[in-house]
Amino acid sequence: MGSTTDIYTHLQSAYIKAAKAAPALQQRFEVAGVDPARIASVNDLSCLPVLKKEELLDLQRQDPPFGGYLAAKNKDLMRIYVSPGPIFEPTLRSGPGHGMDTLFRAAGVGANDVVLNTWMYHLVPAGLWFDEAAQAVGATVIPGGVGNRELQAQIIVETGVTSICASTAFFLALADTVVKKYGRDAWKVTTAFLGGEMGDWKAKRRMIEDTYGVSTWSAYATADLGVVAYEDGDEGYVVQPHRIVQICDPETGQPKPFGETGEVVVTTLDPEAWPMIRFGTGDSAFALESNEDGSVKRLSALQGRVGAAVKVREIFVYPRVIEEVVIATPGAKAAQAVVTREKNRDMIRISLVLEDGADAAAAEAACAEAFKLHSRIRADAVSVVAELPENADLIVNQKDS
Repeated sequence: MGSTTDIYTHLQSAYIKAAKAAPALQQRFEVAGVDPARIASVNDLSCLPVLKKEELLDLQRQDPPFGGYLAAKNKDLMRIYVSPGPIFEPTLRSGPGHGMDTLFRAAGVGANDVVLNTWMYHLVPAGLWFDEAAQAVGATVIPGGVGNRELQAQIIVETGVTSICASTAFFLALADTVVKKYGRDAWKVTTAFLGGEMGDWKAKRRMIEDTYGVSTWSAYATADLGVVAYEDGDEGYVVQPHRIVQICDPETGQPKPFGETGEVVVTTLDPEAWPMIRFGTGDSAFALESNEDGSVKRLSALQGRVGAAVKVREIFVYPRVIEEVVIATPGAKAAQAVVTREKNRDMIRISLVLEDGADAAAAEAACAEAFKLHSRIRADAVSVVAELPENADLIVNQKDS
């Protein structure tokens, strides 16, 4: 993008244009008393309050589908992704894109590689992002999608797959299946792009590398922002060139001193379509290295969530999902989801409190279906309980305890 001066000169004109097209963004500038034509540094940018994901969700419910934040014409949109909530995230036909190819280039994947992509291809962006990134570096892609472990293990062996994109748990399941069914010599995979996990994920990756002879790589990305930062072989994640990252106090939104943990707040440098400016990801991390202007150059591994959502099998589940479950379940008075970590897998169980005389079996079935609809993952169990504690949280995260 060029020098810092060039970056903010570009942003000033882009913000002015975006604000004219996106009334919610214009209102955000006006309420904060920020003139987009005068944003000339990261300090000026910090005068704008952080936009929380929950705020964006509420805006989209009030003014569907984009909450007044779309700064492009509908004809210029290439895709609309749908994250749990649901939150709608548009992408433009032109522009720098999601940035996932930076991770593939850092990992050395290229024209001689065959990539099995097991990420989901519908609604959420992960499948297409990995697919497009592999194509961008000249690799051959097999769009495997989720599930079908036995078939995908056969594909790995018979097509000579050298790289796999997968959640950590599914990668382990695939590797174990290949080795047990076809033998260690049939395993030709040398690179794995894995989904991040909380807890001692680095130790699990070292175990994977030692056991299966692969190098493991990861990026920090969200559907709203694309790739925020990616691994390059050194500690943590290097921020990709089209993002400004700050570590901020989750309450005040002000930048934290270097090395302190806070919320990851991101500004995209391509706001012409979807102007995510000072967007609060809800993830917590700290800066390992800063740029001269104080923004983050290298980011630590994620430390957890600062918001109310809980990450379950790579999907963030919001308390609003449980509210929708109660509404959709006949006879339901209340519900609570409890997330645990068992045998390297996230488990989510839902407890239901029903009105007297309600059909328990029908309620459990309706609850399971509603949860799947609104979160796009399956509950591992649904059970009816007599009561829940007063003012009980809608989602309880026990997997890191």
